[in-house]
Amino acid sequence: QPQPVESGGGSVQAGGSLTLFCEAGDIINRCEMAWHRQALRKQRELLSTLKPDGTGVTVDSVKGRFRIFRDNTRNTVNLIMTDLKPEDSAMNYCAADLQCVNPGASGAWWWGRGMQVTVSP
Repeated sequence: QPQPVESGGGSVQAGGSLTLFCEAGDIINRCEMAWHRQALRKQRELLSTLKPDGTGVTVDSVKGRFRIFRDNTRNTVNLIMTDLKPEDSAMNYCAADLQCVNPGASGAWWWGRGMQVTVSP
């Protein structure tokens, strides 16, 4: 099974925008996908989810600024981030529902390796 692969990270000034891209083969089409982030010395947190039927959730802390989007032409799940703030600086991870990817496996998510986002004041 192809592990999710993130791209599009980098450094921006506060108020700027970045889009993260996630590739995971056919998992994108049949499994729930999610973006998480983990800031330095903090716990990993869920940002947004997207199910194959197009439904999902986005946490209040980034709602209105971040949007998850499935690009069916490119077979990616993107996280569009706008009005970035220094507190958004974190390692960002794409993940797929592990029970969908590998039924019976222990754990909740099939993780990508992560991409750093750094927002300067």
